Amino acid sequence: MKTLALLVALIISNFVAQAQKDTKGITITVTVPNVTSSDGKVMFGLYDESTFMKAGPIQSDKSEIKDGIAKITFTNVPEGVYAISCVHDANDNDRMDFEANGMPKENYGVSNNQMNLYGPPTWSEAKFDVGNKDLNLEIRM
Repeated sequence: MKTLALLVALIISNFVAQAQKDTKGITITVTVPNVTSSDGKVMFGLYDESTFMKAGPIQSDKSEIKDGIAKITFTNVPEGVYAISCVHDANDNDRMDFEANGMPKENYGVSNNQMNLYGPPTWSEAKFDVGNKDLNLEIRM
């Protein structure tokens, strides 16, 4: 469990450090409507199957929280299959924090709002298709 916690922490800490690709594609707007406080920020990552829960995101962004809502936009996303994860970085330390037993201290969510009760989110639950139309997604924590 500690290995999993370290892996998730590494992935999320890379959100800020990842450069965004300069390609043409669609726009994905992501809204989190249920952030529990205005402390810190919400960090978002866009992944493909090869990077989901394994490496840094393809694109990343962070959002201020206003009235319990966080919102970002990923641009120039090529057609394909992707997943998005987000974490409420309440203490603003640019990473997801964990309890000693490996459980997250901070709220998080993934695309499709399918949360596994006994482990990290899975690719099959979080993936969605990107075609040729802009998308608006809502992720609940």
